Amino acid sequence: MASNETHYTLARPTFDKPVKILIVVAPYYKDIADQLVAGAIAEIEAAGGFHETVEVPGALEVPTAIGIAERMSNFDGYVALGCVIRGETTHYDTVCNDSSRGLTLLGLQGLCIGNGILTVENIEQAAARAEAKGQNKGGGAAAAALHLIALARRWGASRKGVGFVPARDEFQIAGDAKGPNRA
Repeated sequence: MASNETHYTLARPTFDKPVKILIVVAPYYKDIADQLVAGAIAEIEAAGGFHETVEVPGALEVPTAIGIAERMSNFDGYVALGCVIRGETTHYDTVCNDSSRGLTLLGLQGLCIGNGILTVENIEQAAARAEAKGQNKGGGAAAAALHLIALARRWGASRKGVGFVPARDEFQIAGDAKGPNRA
């Protein structure tokens, strides 16, 4: 079992200015989600950061909520949490692949995201991975977000303008508040 293996863990990053992180959790399996959140909060607070937590219906909505928050708020990074347990249909594959792909695409646009969405075969595997005093995958996801934030601050570049930026006023012509094709 993976819990018997030893892994190298990076030292917790330090920050001159506290970080603000949004935890987005899909609490479909509430007990598992609560453990993931507890681990994430402990890691963020240990780094001197601040956090806000929001819930979404399922793992597929996690990337969308993060995308909305990035456009409309001012978080330094994000922690994606949830649990997907294999069932009898291929829906498991769709949810696992698409939630992961959505988070990866956001990350490639410059967002600092720690992915703690568990993809497991059964509830026992989920419990072992979620337990804050055990494998603590919620804490690990928060640590990943913190490390990415530290890199972004180290390199000093703004995330704005990196990757895809949704259209807002591109159709506005200078001096014309209505823009083309607008009455």
